[in-house]
Amino acid sequence: MIIDPDQIDPRNSYQLLIGSIVPRPIAWVSTIATDGTPNVAPFSFFMGITGNPPTLAISCGPRRGAGKKDTLVNAESSGELVVNVVVEEIDEQMNITSAEFPPEVNEFQEAGLTPVPSVKVRAPRVAQSPINIECQVKQVVYVGNESSPSGLIIAEALLWHVRDDLLTPQNTIDVSKLHAIGRLSGNWYTRTRDLYEIARPNSQPSKT
Repeated sequence: MIIDPDQIDPRNSYQLLIGSIVPRPIAWVSTIATDGTPNVAPFSFFMGITGNPPTLAISCGPRRGAGKKDTLVNAESSGELVVNVVVEEIDEQMNITSAEFPPEVNEFQEAGLTPVPSVKVRAPRVAQSPINIECQVKQVVYVGNESSPSGLIIAEALLWHVRDDLLTPQNTIDVSKLHAIGRLSGNWYTRTRDLYEIARPNSQPSKT
């Protein structure tokens, strides 16, 4: 079957997108509003884009109806955010924070999360998350339909907080211990426990 997104409802195009790009990592983004109210919400349109300097991107769609989500408002006004990694043990709390609460609501309290101070940014970290990445917003690029654009937040990682048992002697993350989860479509998620390894090929051409 051939599907032309120009010929179908945008909601169906969205479903095709999230059902095709799987699994997606989850950026559990914590920010702080101008009045000091902390905010935390999950986003699965998320990726790393370069390692030098370490930079990531998070796409923040509009609120249902109209207007910017609190995460985008706060990131633009403060120039800072924290990406917290979501693991199996806190998936229900993450799900609570996916609701579109009014700006004055503290999602940390709603989900029973513990905010802890960051070192280089004002936004708090999620204590229950085993990895927190403090970030500085470098740029916000608006993409998509002009009536309801998404804000693509490009941010530089300034500082990592990693639970001690997750670090290998080579200072890499032991993904077998992390228990991260990924986003699929609908209400579906995936675990990262079923691991396998493939060695990268030799870059030298084979001799015949």
